[in-house]
Amino acid sequence: MYTKIMIPIDLKHIEQMGKALKVAADIGKLYGAEAHILGVGQTVPSQVARTPTEFADKLSAFALKSSESYGFTFDSHAEISHDPSVDLDNVLARAAKTIGSDLIVMASHTPGFAEHIFSSNAGYLASHADISVLVVR
Repeated sequence: MYTKIMIPIDLKHIEQMGKALKVAADIGKLYGAEAHILGVGQTVPSQVARTPTEFADKLSAFALKSSESYGFTFDSHAEISHDPSVDLDNVLARAAKTIGSDLIVMASHTPGFAEHIFSSNAGYLASHADISVLVVR
């Protein structure tokens, strides 16, 4: 049913990604699908990485560690944005097309006041993507 799964993650909050990664691994095993962990870094130094190359290396290490933890192979796919806070939704949608994903498995958080005014990234993708989006809370 699914052949390529994209799992957007935030390296600043990897402790909150476990459930989504487990779901993606389980679906990947069930359907024999590829799984791509996607991270969006930036061109300027941040608390995660000083350079885009360092960001890609950290993402790759996280994918390797996740592969060992969940007994399923995760590939890493790094995207770089000038301002992820502004264009994250577009970067995620574009990356899904680049990867050729037919499913996005995305972690979410408990909605708060801000989500009553602004759409969350998961909510935006679920509403606008032309592929299936599974939001894991």
